[in-house]
Amino acid sequence: MKKYINYITALAFSTFITTGCSDSFLEVDSPTQETIEDYFTTEARVYEALIAAYDPLQWPDWSMGQYNPINIMSDIMADDIWVGGSDKNDNQYWHLMMDYSALPTNCMTGLWTVAYSGVKRSNDVRTYIGWAQANMSTESQRLFEAEARVLRAFYYNLLWKFWGNLPFYMENLTMPYIATQVSADEVYQTIITDLEDVLAMNVLPMKAATSDYGRVTKAMSYMLYTEMVMYQNDNTRYPKALGYMTEIINDGSYDLMEDYALIFDERGEWSKESIWEINYKDDNAARSWGNPTFSGGTVLPRLISPNGWIDGTKDHDNGWGFCPVRQETYDMFEDGDTRRDATCFNAAANGSYNPRYQDTGFFLEKYSARTGNNADQIADADLNWNNNLRIYRFSETLLNAAELIARGAGSGDASAYLNRVHQRAGLTDIVEPTIDNILHERHLEFVGEGKRYWDLIRSGKAAQTLVPDVYGYRTKSWTESKKYLPIPQSEIDAAQGTLTQNNY
Repeated sequence: MKKYINYITALAFSTFITTGCSDSFLEVDSPTQETIEDYFTTEARVYEALIAAYDPLQWPDWSMGQYNPINIMSDIMADDIWVGGSDKNDNQYWHLMMDYSALPTNCMTGLWTVAYSGVKRSNDVRTYIGWAQANMSTESQRLFEAEARVLRAFYYNLLWKFWGNLPFYMENLTMPYIATQVSADEVYQTIITDLEDVLAMNVLPMKAATSDYGRVTKAMSYMLYTEMVMYQNDNTRYPKALGYMTEIINDGSYDLMEDYALIFDERGEWSKESIWEINYKDDNAARSWGNPTFSGGTVLPRLISPNGWIDGTKDHDNGWGFCPVRQETYDMFEDGDTRRDATCFNAAANGSYNPRYQDTGFFLEKYSARTGNNADQIADADLNWNNNLRIYRFSETLLNAAELIARGAGSGDASAYLNRVHQRAGLTDIVEPTIDNILHERHLEFVGEGKRYWDLIRSGKAAQTLVPDVYGYRTKSWTESKKYLPIPQSEIDAAQGTLTQNNY
Protein backbone atom coordinates (compact mmCIF):
# COMPACT_ATOMS: atom_id res chain seq x y z
CA MET A 1 0.00 0.00 0.00
CA LYS A 2 1.26 3.46 -0.81
CA LYS A 3 2.13 5.45 2.28
CA TYR A 4 1.99 9.14 1.50
CA ILE A 5 -0.38 12.05 1.47
CA ASN A 6 -3.43 11.37 -0.66
CA TYR A 7 -5.27 14.27 -2.19
CA ILE A 8 -8.89 14.26 -1.13
CA THR A 9 -12.01 15.28 -2.93
CA ALA A 10 -12.48 18.98 -2.40
CA LEU A 11 -14.51 20.13 0.53
CA ALA A 12 -17.82 21.54 -0.54
CA PHE A 13 -16.85 25.02 0.52
CA SER A 14 -19.82 26.47 -1.29
CA THR A 15 -22.11 24.92 1.30
CA PHE A 16 -20.87 27.24 4.00
CA ILE A 17 -23.61 29.85 4.13
CA THR A 18 -23.19 33.53 4.85
CA THR A 19 -26.10 35.84 5.52
CA GLY A 20 -26.43 39.50 4.82
CA CYS A 21 -29.33 41.89 5.28
CA SER A 22 -29.69 45.54 6.25
CA ASP A 23 -32.46 44.80 8.76
CA SER A 24 -30.95 43.39 11.95
CA PHE A 25 -34.14 41.57 12.98
CA LEU A 26 -33.77 39.38 9.88
CA GLU A 27 -30.24 38.27 10.83
CA VAL A 28 -30.52 34.76 12.19
CA ASP A 29 -27.66 32.52 13.39
CA SER A 30 -28.00 29.07 11.90
CA PRO A 31 -27.87 26.36 14.59
CA THR A 32 -26.51 23.79 12.11
CA GLN A 33 -24.32 25.64 9.64
CA GLU A 34 -21.17 27.68 10.02
CA THR A 35 -20.07 30.59 7.94
CA ILE A 36 -16.84 30.07 6.07
CA GLU A 37 -15.20 32.67 8.32
CA ASP A 38 -16.22 30.70 11.41
CA TYR A 39 -15.18 27.35 9.96
CA PHE A 40 -11.58 28.15 9.06
CA THR A 41 -10.42 29.19 12.51
CA THR A 42 -8.28 26.19 13.52
CA GLU A 43 -5.07 24.70 12.24
CA ALA A 44 -6.78 21.40 11.41
CA ARG A 45 -9.33 23.12 9.20
CA VAL A 46 -6.73 25.23 7.41
CA TYR A 47 -4.89 21.97 6.77
CA GLU A 48 -8.07 20.69 5.09
CA ALA A 49 -7.96 23.71 2.80
CA LEU A 50 -4.29 23.05 2.06
CA ILE A 51 -5.10 19.47 1.03
CA ALA A 52 -7.88 20.87 -1.17
CA ALA A 53 -5.27 23.08 -2.86
CA TYR A 54 -3.29 19.95 -3.75
CA ASP A 55 -6.39 18.20 -5.07
CA PRO A 56 -6.46 19.71 -8.61
CA LEU A 57 -3.03 18.20 -9.28
CA GLN A 58 -4.82 14.90 -9.91
CA TRP A 59 -7.48 16.23 -12.23
CA PRO A 60 -5.91 17.07 -15.61
CA ASP A 61 -5.82 13.52 -17.01
CA TRP A 62 -9.63 13.42 -16.98
CA SER A 63 -11.99 16.11 -15.70
CA MET A 64 -13.96 19.06 -17.02
CA GLY A 65 -14.99 16.84 -19.94
CA GLN A 66 -11.47 16.49 -21.35
CA TYR A 67 -8.38 14.30 -21.22
CA ASN A 68 -5.49 16.67 -20.47
CA PRO A 69 -2.60 14.72 -18.89
CA ILE A 70 0.04 17.41 -18.49
CA ASN A 71 2.94 15.37 -19.85
CA ILE A 72 1.01 14.34 -22.97
CA MET A 73 -0.50 17.75 -23.75
CA SER A 74 2.92 19.22 -24.45
CA ASP A 75 4.44 16.07 -25.94
CA ILE A 76 1.84 15.82 -28.71
CA MET A 77 3.13 19.20 -29.93
CA ALA A 78 6.74 17.92 -30.01
CA ASP A 79 8.30 15.13 -32.07
CA ASP A 80 8.36 11.92 -30.00
CA ILE A 81 4.77 10.63 -30.08
CA TRP A 82 1.74 10.76 -32.34
CA VAL A 83 -1.80 11.41 -31.14
CA GLY A 84 -3.34 8.12 -32.30
CA GLY A 85 -6.84 7.05 -31.32
CA SER A 86 -9.40 5.87 -33.88
CA ASP A 87 -8.78 8.69 -36.37
CA LYS A 88 -7.96 12.40 -36.48
CA ASN A 89 -11.39 13.25 -35.10
CA ASP A 90 -10.86 11.20 -31.93
CA ASN A 91 -9.90 13.77 -29.27
CA GLN A 92 -9.89 16.13 -32.21
CA TYR A 93 -8.43 19.07 -30.31
CA TRP A 94 -5.32 16.94 -29.60
CA HIS A 95 -4.83 16.48 -33.34
CA LEU A 96 -5.34 20.21 -33.90
CA MET A 97 -2.74 20.99 -31.25
CA MET A 98 -0.30 18.54 -32.85
CA ASP A 99 -0.72 20.38 -36.16
CA TYR A 100 -0.55 23.86 -34.55
CA SER A 101 -4.14 24.48 -35.62
CA ALA A 102 -5.98 24.76 -32.31
CA LEU A 103 -9.05 26.98 -32.40
CA PRO A 104 -10.61 29.00 -29.57
CA THR A 105 -13.77 26.92 -30.07
CA ASN A 106 -11.91 23.59 -30.26
CA CYS A 107 -8.96 23.61 -27.91
CA MET A 108 -7.74 22.50 -24.53
CA THR A 109 -10.13 23.96 -21.96
CA GLY A 110 -9.96 21.42 -19.15
CA LEU A 111 -6.40 22.21 -18.07
CA TRP A 112 -7.21 25.93 -18.04
CA THR A 113 -10.07 25.34 -15.59
CA VAL A 114 -8.10 22.87 -13.46
CA ALA A 115 -5.10 25.18 -13.10
CA TYR A 116 -7.20 28.20 -12.19
CA SER A 117 -9.03 26.02 -9.64
CA GLY A 118 -5.63 25.32 -8.12
CA VAL A 119 -4.73 29.01 -8.09
CA LYS A 120 -7.98 29.89 -6.35
CA ARG A 121 -7.60 27.18 -3.71
CA SER A 122 -3.98 28.13 -3.07
CA ASN A 123 -5.07 31.73 -2.48
CA ASP A 124 -7.80 30.46 -0.15
CA VAL A 125 -5.20 28.87 2.11
CA ARG A 126 -3.46 32.19 2.64
CA THR A 127 -6.79 33.87 3.47
CA TYR A 128 -7.73 31.16 5.97
CA ILE A 129 -4.35 31.35 7.69
CA GLY A 130 -5.18 34.98 8.43
CA TRP A 131 -8.48 33.98 9.99
CA ALA A 132 -6.98 31.16 12.05
CA GLN A 133 -3.63 32.61 13.05
CA ALA A 134 -4.59 32.95 16.71
CA ASN A 135 -5.12 29.18 16.81
CA MET A 136 -2.14 28.17 14.69
CA SER A 137 1.51 27.81 15.56
CA THR A 138 3.84 30.21 13.79
CA GLU A 139 5.64 27.21 12.30
CA SER A 140 2.45 25.85 10.72
CA GLN A 141 1.40 29.26 9.44
CA ARG A 142 4.73 29.68 7.65
CA LEU A 143 4.82 26.12 6.31
CA PHE A 144 1.24 26.15 5.00
CA GLU A 145 1.75 29.56 3.41
CA ALA A 146 4.94 28.42 1.68
CA GLU A 147 3.26 25.30 0.35
CA ALA A 148 0.26 27.26 -0.94
CA ARG A 149 2.45 29.80 -2.71
CA VAL A 150 4.59 27.11 -4.37
CA LEU A 151 1.45 25.28 -5.49
CA ARG A 152 0.10 28.53 -6.92
CA ALA A 153 3.36 28.98 -8.82
CA PHE A 154 3.10 25.44 -10.19
CA TYR A 155 -0.46 26.02 -11.43
CA TYR A 156 0.49 29.37 -12.95
CA ASN A 157 3.53 27.77 -14.57
CA LEU A 158 1.23 25.45 -16.51
CA LEU A 159 -1.01 28.33 -17.59
CA TRP A 160 1.98 30.52 -18.45
CA LYS A 161 3.68 27.97 -20.66
CA PHE A 162 0.55 26.94 -22.56
CA TRP A 163 -1.24 30.31 -22.83
CA GLY A 164 1.28 33.02 -21.93
CA ASN A 165 -0.87 36.15 -21.61
CA LEU A 166 -3.15 35.42 -18.69
CA PRO A 167 -5.98 36.77 -16.58
CA PHE A 168 -3.81 37.10 -13.49
CA TYR A 169 -4.43 37.58 -9.80
CA MET A 170 -2.54 36.87 -6.59
CA GLU A 171 -5.60 37.40 -4.38
CA ASN A 172 -8.96 35.85 -5.18
CA LEU A 173 -11.40 37.89 -7.21
CA THR A 174 -14.65 39.43 -6.09
CA MET A 175 -17.72 40.23 -8.14
CA PRO A 176 -17.79 40.35 -11.15
CA TYR A 177 -14.81 37.93 -11.01
CA ILE A 178 -12.90 39.42 -13.94
CA ALA A 179 -9.12 39.56 -13.70
CA THR A 180 -6.76 41.90 -15.49
CA GLN A 181 -4.92 40.21 -18.35
CA VAL A 182 -1.14 40.60 -18.19
CA SER A 183 1.62 39.64 -20.59
CA ALA A 184 3.58 36.42 -20.33
CA ASP A 185 6.65 38.37 -19.22
CA GLU A 186 4.67 40.03 -16.42
CA VAL A 187 3.32 36.67 -15.26
CA TYR A 188 6.86 35.34 -15.14
CA GLN A 189 8.30 38.28 -13.23
CA THR A 190 5.58 38.18 -10.58
CA ILE A 191 5.69 34.44 -10.04
CA ILE A 192 9.47 34.09 -10.06
CA THR A 193 9.84 36.94 -7.57
CA ASP A 194 7.22 35.35 -5.33
CA LEU A 195 9.06 32.03 -5.51
CA GLU A 196 12.26 33.76 -4.47
CA ASP A 197 10.45 35.23 -1.48
CA VAL A 198 9.05 31.82 -0.52
CA LEU A 199 12.45 30.18 -0.74
CA ALA A 200 13.92 32.95 1.40
CA MET A 201 11.50 31.88 4.15
CA ASN A 202 13.50 28.64 4.39
CA VAL A 203 10.68 26.61 5.93
CA LEU A 204 10.31 23.80 3.39
CA PRO A 205 12.22 20.54 3.94
CA MET A 206 14.72 19.45 1.29
CA LYS A 207 12.91 16.11 1.14
CA ALA A 208 9.54 15.14 2.55
CA ALA A 209 9.06 12.49 5.20
CA THR A 210 7.60 9.26 3.86
CA SER A 211 4.15 10.08 5.24
CA ASP A 212 4.24 13.43 3.42
CA TYR A 213 5.26 12.23 -0.05
CA GLY A 214 3.39 14.45 -2.47
CA ARG A 215 3.79 17.68 -0.52
CA VAL A 216 6.01 20.33 -2.00
CA THR A 217 9.57 20.56 -0.75
CA LYS A 218 12.54 22.88 -1.08
CA ALA A 219 13.97 20.62 -3.80
CA MET A 220 10.70 20.65 -5.74
CA SER A 221 10.56 24.45 -5.43
CA TYR A 222 14.14 24.72 -6.67
CA MET A 223 13.26 22.60 -9.70
CA LEU A 224 10.16 24.66 -10.46
CA TYR A 225 12.16 27.87 -10.14
CA THR A 226 14.89 26.60 -12.45
CA GLU A 227 12.40 25.29 -15.01
CA MET A 228 10.79 28.73 -15.23
CA VAL A 229 14.09 30.61 -15.35
CA MET A 230 15.46 28.37 -18.11
CA TYR A 231 12.25 28.51 -20.14
CA GLN A 232 12.29 32.31 -19.91
CA ASN A 233 16.00 32.34 -20.86
CA ASP A 234 16.47 34.67 -17.90
CA ASN A 235 20.26 34.65 -17.74
CA THR A 236 20.23 37.16 -14.89
CA ARG A 237 18.85 34.39 -12.68
CA TYR A 238 20.98 31.54 -14.06
CA PRO A 239 23.54 31.81 -11.24
CA LYS A 240 20.82 31.53 -8.57
CA ALA A 241 19.24 28.57 -10.41
CA LEU A 242 22.63 26.86 -10.65
CA GLY A 243 23.11 27.43 -6.94
CA TYR A 244 19.81 25.71 -6.25
CA MET A 245 20.73 22.74 -8.46
CA THR A 246 24.13 22.45 -6.81
CA GLU A 247 22.50 22.52 -3.37
CA ILE A 248 20.26 19.58 -4.29
CA ILE A 249 23.20 17.64 -5.73
CA ASN A 250 25.43 18.24 -2.71
CA ASP A 251 22.72 17.66 -0.12
CA GLY A 252 22.78 13.89 -0.59
CA SER A 253 19.02 13.39 -0.22
CA TYR A 254 18.67 12.40 -3.88
CA ASP A 255 20.61 10.25 -6.32
CA LEU A 256 20.18 8.37 -9.59
CA MET A 257 18.45 5.01 -9.56
CA GLU A 258 20.79 2.36 -10.92
CA ASP A 259 18.03 0.74 -13.00
CA TYR A 260 16.35 3.28 -15.29
CA ALA A 261 13.34 1.04 -15.99
CA LEU A 262 12.61 0.67 -12.29
CA ILE A 263 11.97 4.41 -11.97
CA PHE A 264 8.58 3.97 -13.64
CA ASP A 265 7.61 0.78 -11.87
CA GLU A 266 5.41 1.05 -8.78
CA ARG A 267 8.48 -0.02 -6.78
CA GLY A 268 10.25 3.06 -8.11
CA GLU A 269 7.72 5.59 -6.88
CA TRP A 270 9.30 8.06 -4.48
CA SER A 271 12.65 6.43 -5.04
CA LYS A 272 15.92 8.20 -4.27
CA GLU A 273 15.71 9.75 -7.76
CA SER A 274 12.25 11.21 -7.31
CA ILE A 275 12.10 14.87 -6.36
CA TRP A 276 8.36 15.30 -6.91
CA GLU A 277 5.49 13.17 -8.16
CA ILE A 278 1.75 13.62 -8.42
CA ASN A 279 0.22 10.77 -6.44
CA TYR A 280 -2.27 8.32 -7.85
CA LYS A 281 -3.44 5.16 -6.13
CA ASP A 282 -5.66 2.17 -6.78
CA ASP A 283 -6.13 1.20 -3.12
CA ASN A 284 -9.84 1.82 -2.48
CA ALA A 285 -9.74 4.32 -5.33
CA ALA A 286 -13.19 5.86 -5.74
CA ARG A 287 -12.67 7.97 -8.84
CA SER A 288 -15.48 7.39 -11.31
CA TRP A 289 -16.93 8.71 -14.55
CA GLY A 290 -19.66 10.34 -12.50
CA ASN A 291 -17.16 11.81 -10.03
CA PRO A 292 -13.86 12.32 -11.86
CA THR A 293 -12.42 14.60 -9.17
CA PHE A 294 -12.70 11.97 -6.43
CA SER A 295 -9.42 10.74 -4.99
CA GLY A 296 -7.94 7.74 -6.71
CA GLY A 297 -6.02 6.73 -9.77
CA THR A 298 -5.29 7.96 -13.26
CA VAL A 299 -6.66 7.15 -16.72
CA LEU A 300 -3.29 7.77 -18.43
CA PRO A 301 -2.22 4.09 -18.72
CA ARG A 302 -5.55 3.19 -20.32
CA LEU A 303 -5.29 6.08 -22.76
CA ILE A 304 -1.84 5.24 -24.09
CA SER A 305 -1.72 1.43 -24.17
CA PRO A 306 -2.40 -0.75 -27.25
CA ASN A 307 -6.06 -1.23 -28.08
CA GLY A 308 -7.36 -4.79 -28.07
CA TRP A 309 -4.35 -6.12 -26.20
CA ILE A 310 -5.13 -9.30 -24.27
CA ASP A 311 -4.94 -8.40 -20.58
CA GLY A 312 -1.96 -9.99 -18.87
CA THR A 313 0.12 -10.58 -21.99
CA LYS A 314 3.70 -9.64 -21.12
CA ASP A 315 2.28 -8.16 -17.89
CA HIS A 316 0.48 -5.45 -19.88
CA ASP A 317 -3.23 -4.69 -20.18
CA ASN A 318 -5.52 -3.29 -22.84
CA GLY A 319 -5.72 0.39 -23.71
CA TRP A 320 -7.29 2.86 -26.12
CA GLY A 321 -4.39 3.24 -28.51
CA PHE A 322 -3.53 6.91 -28.04
CA CYS A 323 -0.01 8.32 -28.23
CA PRO A 324 1.91 5.66 -30.15
CA VAL A 325 5.64 6.34 -29.92
CA ARG A 326 7.18 7.37 -33.23
CA GLN A 327 9.55 5.00 -35.01
CA GLU A 328 12.06 7.84 -35.12
CA THR A 329 11.96 8.04 -31.33
CA TYR A 330 12.81 4.37 -30.97
CA ASP A 331 15.57 4.69 -33.55
CA MET A 332 17.29 7.65 -31.87
CA PHE A 333 18.53 5.46 -29.01
CA GLU A 334 21.93 3.82 -29.40
CA ASP A 335 22.25 0.08 -29.09
CA GLY A 336 22.83 -0.67 -25.43
CA ASP A 337 20.95 2.38 -24.17
CA THR A 338 18.75 0.92 -21.44
CA ARG A 339 16.33 3.83 -21.78
CA ARG A 340 15.09 2.58 -25.14
CA ASP A 341 13.15 -0.46 -23.94
CA ALA A 342 12.17 1.27 -20.70
CA THR A 343 10.62 4.02 -22.83
CA CYS A 344 9.26 2.18 -25.88
CA PHE A 345 7.07 -0.90 -25.45
CA ASN A 346 7.35 -2.90 -28.67
CA ALA A 347 3.78 -4.16 -28.77
CA ALA A 348 4.07 -5.35 -32.36
CA ALA A 349 6.81 -7.80 -31.38
CA ASN A 350 5.23 -9.02 -28.15
CA GLY A 351 1.56 -9.72 -28.83
CA SER A 352 -1.49 -8.91 -30.92
CA TYR A 353 -3.61 -5.80 -30.73
CA ASN A 354 -5.84 -3.60 -32.84
CA PRO A 355 -3.65 -1.08 -34.71
CA ARG A 356 -5.27 2.34 -34.69
CA TYR A 357 -4.57 5.66 -36.36
CA GLN A 358 -0.86 6.57 -36.65
CA ASP A 359 0.15 3.15 -35.32
CA THR A 360 3.87 2.38 -35.18
CA GLY A 361 3.86 -0.74 -33.01
CA PHE A 362 5.48 1.19 -30.14
CA PHE A 363 3.78 2.60 -27.03
CA LEU A 364 5.02 4.59 -24.04
CA GLU A 365 6.28 1.98 -21.59
CA LYS A 366 6.84 4.47 -18.77
CA TYR A 367 3.11 4.83 -18.10
CA SER A 368 1.77 1.67 -19.71
CA ALA A 369 -1.18 -0.25 -18.28
CA ARG A 370 0.62 -2.87 -16.22
CA THR A 371 -1.41 -5.88 -15.16
CA GLY A 372 -2.61 -5.50 -11.57
CA ASN A 373 -1.98 -1.79 -11.26
CA ASN A 374 -5.69 -1.02 -10.91
CA ALA A 375 -6.67 -4.19 -9.07
CA ASP A 376 -7.65 -2.58 -5.78
CA GLN A 377 -9.91 0.20 -7.06
CA ILE A 378 -13.59 0.22 -6.03
CA ALA A 379 -15.21 2.35 -8.75
CA ASP A 380 -14.23 2.54 -12.46
CA ALA A 381 -11.20 0.53 -13.50
CA ASP A 382 -10.40 2.81 -16.44
CA LEU A 383 -9.79 5.79 -14.16
CA ASN A 384 -7.94 4.18 -11.28
CA TRP A 385 -4.47 3.12 -12.34
CA ASN A 386 -1.87 3.65 -9.64
CA ASN A 387 0.90 5.16 -11.78
CA ASN A 388 2.27 8.27 -10.09
CA LEU A 389 3.14 11.04 -12.55
CA ARG A 390 6.84 11.84 -12.27
CA ILE A 391 7.31 15.60 -12.47
CA TYR A 392 10.89 16.22 -11.34
CA ARG A 393 13.72 13.66 -11.15
CA PHE A 394 17.30 13.96 -9.95
CA SER A 395 18.58 13.29 -13.48
CA GLU A 396 16.98 16.60 -14.48
CA THR A 397 18.79 18.32 -11.62
CA LEU A 398 22.10 17.06 -13.01
CA LEU A 399 21.26 18.05 -16.58
CA ASN A 400 19.99 21.47 -15.48
CA ALA A 401 23.25 22.07 -13.65
CA ALA A 402 25.31 20.93 -16.64
CA GLU A 403 23.41 23.21 -19.01
CA LEU A 404 23.55 26.23 -16.73
CA ILE A 405 27.32 25.82 -16.38
CA ALA A 406 27.63 25.44 -20.16
CA ARG A 407 25.65 28.66 -20.52
CA GLY A 408 28.09 30.51 -18.28
CA ALA A 409 26.07 30.64 -15.05
CA GLY A 410 29.00 29.65 -12.86
CA SER A 411 31.59 27.03 -12.14
CA GLY A 412 31.15 23.30 -11.75
CA ASP A 413 31.85 20.01 -13.45
CA ALA A 414 29.30 20.02 -16.26
CA SER A 415 30.93 16.96 -17.82
CA ALA A 416 30.55 14.93 -14.64
CA TYR A 417 26.90 15.89 -14.27
CA LEU A 418 26.08 15.08 -17.89
CA ASN A 419 27.95 11.80 -17.94
CA ARG A 420 26.40 10.53 -14.72
CA VAL A 421 23.09 10.55 -16.58
CA HIS A 422 24.57 9.27 -19.84
CA GLN A 423 26.44 6.38 -18.28
CA ARG A 424 23.57 5.35 -16.01
CA ALA A 425 21.85 4.37 -19.27
CA GLY A 426 24.51 1.72 -19.87
CA LEU A 427 26.62 3.81 -22.24
CA THR A 428 30.36 3.91 -21.60
CA ASP A 429 31.55 6.76 -23.82
CA ILE A 430 32.20 10.28 -22.53
CA VAL A 431 29.99 13.07 -23.86
CA GLU A 432 31.28 16.62 -24.11
CA PRO A 433 29.05 19.09 -22.20
CA THR A 434 27.99 21.25 -25.13
CA ILE A 435 24.52 22.78 -25.17
CA ASP A 436 23.47 20.54 -28.06
CA ASN A 437 24.75 17.39 -26.33
CA ILE A 438 22.99 18.26 -23.10
CA LEU A 439 19.72 18.93 -24.92
CA HIS A 440 20.09 15.62 -26.76
CA GLU A 441 20.63 13.82 -23.46
CA ARG A 442 17.46 15.44 -22.13
CA HIS A 443 15.66 14.21 -25.23
CA LEU A 444 16.74 10.63 -24.55
CA GLU A 445 16.11 10.85 -20.83
CA PHE A 446 12.64 12.42 -20.74
CA VAL A 447 10.60 10.97 -23.61
CA GLY A 448 6.95 11.05 -22.54
CA GLU A 449 7.62 13.19 -19.47
CA GLY A 450 6.48 16.52 -20.87
CA LYS A 451 9.90 18.17 -21.29
CA ARG A 452 10.76 18.00 -25.01
CA TYR A 453 8.37 20.60 -26.44
CA TRP A 454 9.43 23.26 -23.96
CA ASP A 455 13.11 22.44 -24.53
CA LEU A 456 12.71 22.98 -28.26
CA ILE A 457 11.06 26.37 -27.73
CA ARG A 458 13.50 27.72 -25.16
CA SER A 459 16.53 26.56 -27.15
CA GLY A 460 15.31 28.18 -30.37
CA LYS A 461 15.12 24.81 -32.13
CA ALA A 462 11.33 24.53 -32.43
CA ALA A 463 10.97 26.23 -35.82
CA GLN A 464 13.55 24.00 -37.48
CA THR A 465 12.46 20.77 -35.75
CA LEU A 466 8.67 20.95 -35.62
CA VAL A 467 7.90 20.87 -39.34
CA PRO A 468 5.59 18.84 -41.61
CA ASP A 469 6.36 15.11 -41.47
CA VAL A 470 6.71 12.62 -44.31
CA TYR A 471 3.52 10.81 -43.28
CA GLY A 472 1.14 13.70 -43.82
CA TYR A 473 0.06 13.85 -40.19
CA ARG A 474 1.61 17.20 -39.32
CA THR A 475 1.06 19.57 -42.21
CA LYS A 476 2.07 22.89 -40.61
CA SER A 477 5.30 24.17 -39.12
CA TRP A 478 5.66 25.62 -35.64
CA THR A 479 6.22 29.37 -35.67
CA GLU A 480 6.68 31.92 -32.92
CA SER A 481 3.05 32.92 -33.40
CA LYS A 482 2.10 29.38 -32.31
CA LYS A 483 3.96 29.58 -29.02
CA TYR A 484 0.73 30.07 -27.10
CA LEU A 485 -2.54 28.22 -27.47
CA PRO A 486 -5.69 30.19 -28.18
CA ILE A 487 -7.56 31.20 -25.05
CA PRO A 488 -10.81 29.20 -24.90
CA GLN A 489 -13.62 31.16 -26.49
CA SER A 490 -15.83 30.53 -23.46
CA GLU A 491 -13.31 32.48 -21.36
CA ILE A 492 -13.15 35.31 -23.88
CA ASP A 493 -16.95 35.56 -23.79
CA ALA A 494 -17.15 35.44 -20.00
CA ALA A 495 -14.56 38.20 -19.64
CA GLN A 496 -16.90 40.74 -21.24
CA GLY A 497 -14.36 42.23 -23.59
CA THR A 498 -11.44 42.41 -21.15
CA LEU A 499 -9.34 39.58 -22.68
CA THR A 500 -7.26 39.84 -25.83
CA GLN A 501 -7.04 36.58 -27.79
CA ASN A 502 -3.65 35.03 -28.51
CA ASN A 503 -2.50 34.65 -32.11
CA TYR A 504 -3.51 31.30 -33.57
